[in-house]
Amino acid sequence: MRNLYEPSAVQEVKERIARLRPDSARHWGKMNVAQGVAHCAASMEWAVGDRVPPRMGLASILGRIIKPKVLGDDAPFRRNSPTAKDLVVQDQRDLAAERARLSALIDRFATAGPAGCTTNPHSFFGRMTPDEWAILMYKHLDHHLRQFGV
Repeated sequence: MRNLYEPSAVQEVKERIARLRPDSARHWGKMNVAQGVAHCAASMEWAVGDRVPPRMGLASILGRIIKPKVLGDDAPFRRNSPTAKDLVVQDQRDLAAERARLSALIDRFATAGPAGCTTNPHSFFGRMTPDEWAILMYKHLDHHLRQFGV
């Protein structure tokens, strides 16, 4: 499965991020492209441990049940999949700044490998291994890059 510990997956994602433009139209969702990139950077901050995901209470029971299905194959996330409130970006952002922040976080995650991954549980999926985080982060980035047509 594709994941952010694979150099080829990191390169592919970063090339797609570089193709985003301020006028990239979204195919679903509410965020514009700069907000979407900021949202992706915030999720990467979860993965490297810079932000601690808030627990989702009873919803996390469902998350633990569906985690194997979501992370068990290369199928992309569905459009309009729900997101944690902590990751919603509503203010205006600068695409260039957010792209640089996201790229740096991807590099940091990939370079550090499993030893640099958070041990904090995911807000919805609960406890995750570094490999599960790497798969989730790739799939999440792919989801939002597809959202903006790259």
